[in-house]
Amino acid sequence: MKEFIKVMKALSDPNRVKLLKMLQRRMMCVCEVQAALGIAQPTVSKHLKLLEDAGLVDRKKEGLWVNYSLTDGSRSPYAASLLGNLRHWLSDDPGIQDLLEKSESVRRADLCGTHN
Repeated sequence: MKEFIKVMKALSDPNRVKLLKMLQRRMMCVCEVQAALGIAQPTVSKHLKLLEDAGLVDRKKEGLWVNYSLTDGSRSPYAASLLGNLRHWLSDDPGIQDLLEKSESVRRADLCGTHN
């Protein structure tokens, strides 16, 4: 039951759901998530840590960057099930559609003035 509750709590925040929807499209770093959601960097980091602990998000360090992506769900059957269903959920929500369009144009090179 503990794993189930952990996954459900991770999905209980609107910003974390939005974050997962963006990661369905592409891998992102903290600064890209921050720019797309318009929330503070420490808040983004806390959300990502909670999602990672629930088995929903993976991180991969590449040089100076830490890139976040959705997991394959192998750590938790609850995470796997919810990630699979989330692909179909909220696709017609105007706020999610706007966010996904915005997130497509957010690039770390533009935000940080560096290229990777």
